[in-house]
Amino acid sequence: MDKLWEITLGDLLDYQAERFPDQDCVVYNDRPFRTTYREFRDLVNLTAKGLMRLGVGKGDHVSMWGTNVPEWQLALWAAAKIGAVLVTVNTAYKVFEAEYLLRQSDTHTLVMTEGYKDSDYVSIMNDLVPELEGAEPGCWESDGLPRLKNIVICGGGRHDGMLNWESLAELGREVGDEALEAAQRACSFGDVVNMQYTSGTTGFPKGVMLTHLNIVNNGLTIGDCMKFSPADRLCLTVPLFHCFGLVLATMASITHAGALCMVEAFSPAAVLKTIHEEKCTAFHGVPTMFIAMMEHPDFPATDFSHMRTGIMAGSPCPVKVMRQVVERMNMPEITIVYGLTEASPGCTQTTTDDSLELRVSTVGRNLPFIETKVVDPETGEICPPGVPGEFMARGYNIMKGYYKMPEATAAAITPDGWLHSGDLATVDEKGYYKITGRIKDMIIRGGENIYPKEIEECLYTHPDVQDVQVIGVPSEAYGEEVMAYIIRKPGADLSEDEAREYLRQRIARHKVPKYVAYIEEFPMTASGKIQKFKLRDMAVRDLKLQDAANVETA
Repeated sequence: MDKLWEITLGDLLDYQAERFPDQDCVVYNDRPFRTTYREFRDLVNLTAKGLMRLGVGKGDHVSMWGTNVPEWQLALWAAAKIGAVLVTVNTAYKVFEAEYLLRQSDTHTLVMTEGYKDSDYVSIMNDLVPELEGAEPGCWESDGLPRLKNIVICGGGRHDGMLNWESLAELGREVGDEALEAAQRACSFGDVVNMQYTSGTTGFPKGVMLTHLNIVNNGLTIGDCMKFSPADRLCLTVPLFHCFGLVLATMASITHAGALCMVEAFSPAAVLKTIHEEKCTAFHGVPTMFIAMMEHPDFPATDFSHMRTGIMAGSPCPVKVMRQVVERMNMPEITIVYGLTEASPGCTQTTTDDSLELRVSTVGRNLPFIETKVVDPETGEICPPGVPGEFMARGYNIMKGYYKMPEATAAAITPDGWLHSGDLATVDEKGYYKITGRIKDMIIRGGENIYPKEIEECLYTHPDVQDVQVIGVPSEAYGEEVMAYIIRKPGADLSEDEAREYLRQRIARHKVPKYVAYIEEFPMTASGKIQKFKLRDMAVRDLKLQDAANVETA
């Protein structure tokens, strides 16, 4: 690409619908929702007019709380058409988190499913807005959430005070096309269109304000790195509330007029079925998803002959797993993207033309129109090649800021526009980056800096290890000690001593974990990020390290 696309999401969708009216756009394998670009655009327009009928206007916040249902995509593009801001809500949120987000984001209209797993969204909203009981949709005022005016429920259920999705479409028919066109013309590519809340692994979540320019161009360049075209069919199961699903998947596909083959929520069987029956050419996932699919009984019968590319991201990508995906899932052109929500999110990416070695050992080079560097966290000086420091980025992709948090924004972005990532990285002479861990995840044992990823990569090569996470735990003697949490492969009986001995033969002695524990699954955010701070809390409790933790904190 020669220059950035200065276009809004609404205009982008219209553009593709005119160029590829009969091309598959958003399709589901497990329900009667299959749309071409023209059909999807028409449904978006109807939804947009329905939101207008509810009083949603330019700059208003529409929150979307649910799994990857069809209404999610419709709400995203419809809000963009009328200049509203779509706020993404984590599917795992319970009442405390939901109340915080809805209040902090000044949500005007909430679109939601009835719930997911152990989160009952209907009950949560009835707790937060008791005024819903016995009320008609839109005919209530909330004392607790005074900015909230509407709740739209997806699915067949009907609930007091909540508007059914089908009724939203009916309301849309009351609004003329001219009103929608005028609202769309009032939108600018520099406007905020999406607000994503950081996963909140530390402190309260912050609302990251992203513009049309941010996410359209990030998706465009990411798709370019995968050589996306209208011939590609991307299996999308990573959550849409996260930048992985919204930008790396949705925007990368729509900017290239590809098809989105949606899976509502990840299950290995559902994904394998979609890949097989929809003849998908690409798949995005976090490492744990790929591992679960390759371990699933349906894997050998799945047709991967159409597969070509995709993205493994969200958490460090084990080299061994990457190689298996290339060979067993027929994804020779799989890529890795590195980024963070505040950067829309992609900063670096490997390409289909990079060697397999580069694609399994680095996160690629900086994307077009983005500057990147590695600096000493203490001095701010640029680090020489191979020397670890903090990764920083600057360019069109940097967020507009955190919503209503000017101090946090100023701490994250330097006066000259550089975003602090908080991630440790190295860069080689050719500009290829490696992420070595989080600054806060780095283990300092007796003054020695230890990077968990190095130990994790080594343990991944053991035939009995399915997954592993390495953390630092408190130590009175050394400040921190190394601990490994391991998920063993089914039937494996790897002992703690055997795991340590395996490492002793391969890495420096001071990096060998003092503690090894086995676990069935890691605590994760709904977007697939492993919450190492919860593992640390478990270790402190189980190993009775409270005294050492107090010493470390003091």
